[in-house]
Amino acid sequence: MSESQHKGRQLRPIRIQRHFTDAAGSVLIDQGGTRVLCTASITPEVPAWREPSGLGWVTAEYAMLPGSTTPRKARSKNGHTDSRGLEIQRLVGRCLRTVVDFEKLGNNTIAIDCDVLQADGGTRTTAINGGMIALCDAVSYGRKNGLLTQDPLNGFLGAISVGVVDDRTVLDLDYR
Repeated sequence: MSESQHKGRQLRPIRIQRHFTDAAGSVLIDQGGTRVLCTASITPEVPAWREPSGLGWVTAEYAMLPGSTTPRKARSKNGHTDSRGLEIQRLVGRCLRTVVDFEKLGNNTIAIDCDVLQADGGTRTTAINGGMIALCDAVSYGRKNGLLTQDPLNGFLGAISVGVVDDRTVLDLDYR
């Protein structure tokens, strides 16, 4: 198999630095030229619409920092994520919620913040992967510090992009 045939069939190198900040869970994850900082925080409350259920909640936020792309991506003037970022943060939240037992989470919210430091394709999948690790570390932190009485995780997940380039199936797409 030639180098070009082989290239689209394997993952770009992945590097994970856990406990990158002092948050309950934090990860700096690199996948190829993409770098995402994911932090997880636990708060002993849930959104008002969730209170009557007695169940916990997991939410996510996603943003690309201005210098993460070339040319520079302007910072939002109104403090809101653009429509692409909003779609991605919803995806990250939905994915992470699939592995959480909200009853065991209790009256707590875990918020996952994913900030793209450098973008070279696969930012959403890298955010999901880093978010999962940050979520695991936040749960461990919560159990150790008495914030959570049970382990609410009922599984783990990972994400990867796949596409077709020049009639070839390619794994883990980069920006090109």
